[in-house]
Amino acid sequence: MNEQFPDEWTQEQFLREKARLEAEGVKVLLIDTILAPIEKAKTVVYNPFELKKEPKGSVFVFYCDTGKVTYDRLKEYRAKFPEYHCLSLRGGRGYWRKNMQLLPDRAPACELPKASDEA
Repeated sequence: MNEQFPDEWTQEQFLREKARLEAEGVKVLLIDTILAPIEKAKTVVYNPFELKKEPKGSVFVFYCDTGKVTYDRLKEYRAKFPEYHCLSLRGGRGYWRKNMQLLPDRAPACELPKASDEA
């Protein structure tokens, strides 16, 4: 996977990209660096030894209370996990909305009406 990733994702981007990437077979993990899990979200406690057991090319999204510390430490995380994609969760745990969810796009494809001379 040679995809480029930004330095941080919002919660909406995280949910959308997690669904897309996991459908492509890429593992996406929300990494807890403060020992405070996010309600209604599957998180993994930061443990470098265990994280290195994850499949190469996985995406690690680190979070703290505000997102500032994990954003500032991205260089450190990327050096420690060079075979993985490391990002920060924008706003951290404080901006996480526990009831936010993405609904599938159910809008039908838009068809243009045919001109009267084409019918």
